[in-house]
Amino acid sequence: MSDKPAPQPALKTWSYLSGNRRRPSEYEVVSTGLHYHTIDPDKPWELDPNIPMADWYRKYRNQSPLTHPDWDTFRDPDEMIYRTYNIVQDGQENYVNGLFDQFSERGHDAMLDPAWLEQLAVLYTPARYLFHGLQMGTAYIHQMAPASTITNCATYTTADHLRWLTHTAYRTRELANSFPTPGFAGDERTHWENDACWQGWRELLERALVSWDWAESFTAFMVVIKPAVEETLLGELGNLARSNDDTLLGLLTQAQMRDAERHRRWTSALIEMALSVDGNRDVLNGWVKKWVPLAEAASSAYCEAFAGADGSAAARAHRKAARFRSDIGL
Repeated sequence: MSDKPAPQPALKTWSYLSGNRRRPSEYEVVSTGLHYHTIDPDKPWELDPNIPMADWYRKYRNQSPLTHPDWDTFRDPDEMIYRTYNIVQDGQENYVNGLFDQFSERGHDAMLDPAWLEQLAVLYTPARYLFHGLQMGTAYIHQMAPASTITNCATYTTADHLRWLTHTAYRTRELANSFPTPGFAGDERTHWENDACWQGWRELLERALVSWDWAESFTAFMVVIKPAVEETLLGELGNLARSNDDTLLGLLTQAQMRDAERHRRWTSALIEMALSVDGNRDVLNGWVKKWVPLAEAASSAYCEAFAGADGSAAARAHRKAARFRSDIGL
């Protein structure tokens, strides 16, 4: 009789997903369980546990007041992966590029009212700084998220913010080529740093970008700041553009809002997951209470710069952003 132990059955591919009792989807294979730095919470990077980076992740990720027994169970409701993101957004970019080409061929910019051009120089072209701030904020969430499925969502959101920035920069160059006097492609930084309509957004971003706890950063950007920006700049500025016969900007902001709707879907799913844990609702509502006044002040100051402003644009933006928070249970 041999004492040799019986051979263990070989592990099958994707064995960590074997509990599903079905063949894993492409999304599950390439998106789940990818963070090696969550294997040992005390040694996030398999290096000296006392290095500053390890301290950072222990403090601002592992010790976050927002808790869940298994963040890796989060799933993107759109099941977006790198391959499908490129397919979908290639179509989006073709659509936007088509808008630019068609409206250029039709001489759209030559028909814009000079008074509206002055508004664009103040209210629109400096927005690339705001979109870059959103890009940095979601990139931090990407870096600090406790599960790869959350990281992936933040990654694609960051890429969308870069797309919004490049759309704005492209339009800035087009406007500068046609109209040298309003200061297009030259005065944006001055407007961003000095005009009253941008100072609320600047303060909001600068404060949020140094909120190091990963979950507070997620709440600040995804639950409060982005909806405020989207309802104000993509929504209300888009409406203002259409009322000033700037159909191109109206369609461009509408296309960007399609990205924002996808961002809100994964945000809603993550909030729903967090709210299943006792105590998390109070944590999230505390952060919402902290950030909403700054976001609403920024939105109001921006809308006050609209020609003929009567407060209705800001009120609509506030109401729609609040509805989103209410719909997700906050």
